[in-house]
Amino acid sequence: MESTIVFLLNGISYGLLLFMLSSGLTLIFSMMGVLNFAHASFYMLGAYFAHTVTGQLGFWPALLIAPLGAGIIGALFERLCLRKVHKYGHVPELLVTFGLSYVILELVQIIWGRSPLDYRIPEFFQGPLFTLTHDASGMGLMWGRESLDICNKIAGASCNPFPAYRGFMMLVALFMLVSVWLLLTRTRVGLIIQAALTHPEMAESLGHNVPRVFMLVFGGGAALAGLAGVIGGNAFATEPAMAASVGSIIFVVVVVGGMGSLAGAFVASLIIGVVQTYAVAVDKSALHGLSALGLDVPATAPLYSVLNITVSQMAPILPYLFLVLILIFRPRGLMGTREE
Repeated sequence: MESTIVFLLNGISYGLLLFMLSSGLTLIFSMMGVLNFAHASFYMLGAYFAHTVTGQLGFWPALLIAPLGAGIIGALFERLCLRKVHKYGHVPELLVTFGLSYVILELVQIIWGRSPLDYRIPEFFQGPLFTLTHDASGMGLMWGRESLDICNKIAGASCNPFPAYRGFMMLVALFMLVSVWLLLTRTRVGLIIQAALTHPEMAESLGHNVPRVFMLVFGGGAALAGLAGVIGGNAFATEPAMAASVGSIIFVVVVVGGMGSLAGAFVASLIIGVVQTYAVAVDKSALHGLSALGLDVPATAPLYSVLNITVSQMAPILPYLFLVLILIFRPRGLMGTREE
């Protein structure tokens, strides 16, 4: 029971990191109709910027400066490149953002090298946030960094720690979700952004600079990806391949949740995060299920190798299987509203 709860929390934390990544892409698409192929590259930039700033100023300044740097680069790209091809349709937009991803990759390798960086979790987030225990008296909960050491000293007790940094990731993701929602629905800026999307001519006639609004939206989406890089770069790995490793999964989240739906991206992120986390821990295959039913499949059977694939081996492709099912049975996604 304790390990199940910890697995669930780990899955939720991973899902919230995916949401931090996909929210910027969803925001850009819902407001501008642009599917940014370079979005994961801004995630990588956020991690690399954070590593550099952390080495000079510390982690907390990096948490603010790195996303700001990624956002400025995104805004400049929209102003100087993307705006010029926007009038030609979606294909030129895809191509120019696809090219940007390779430009950023090469620049990162030139500046920081091809080897992984030593971007570590801050010392004050080392250790568990809490530890779930189970002994003869039942399940218990101990808080703090010392909880695991205390639990290990209890005879016959099992200990399941939940990392403090995972809790911090969850807190930042939830804060970001609430902030973006309040910005778009409860502020004058949000009303202007939505008006510029649905009625750009009317918004311009009222004195609002619609191209500038789109530039700020694109920069804001890039900044959200950069924030995910600050949080995820030290939790996983900061290396040139990190953008490619998450680039496809965030598109899965956006499509499954519904193109342009922030709430859909949130739900899809949690589902995919929890499913993948649990799947990695399941070392069972279809053969185990058949054996439990009293059906033995000989090793010479034609489908033996397929039936012998474990759930943990299938974990990396489960989101893409989910994507295929969504496209077949609900093409607009779980909560999609756009007609494009």
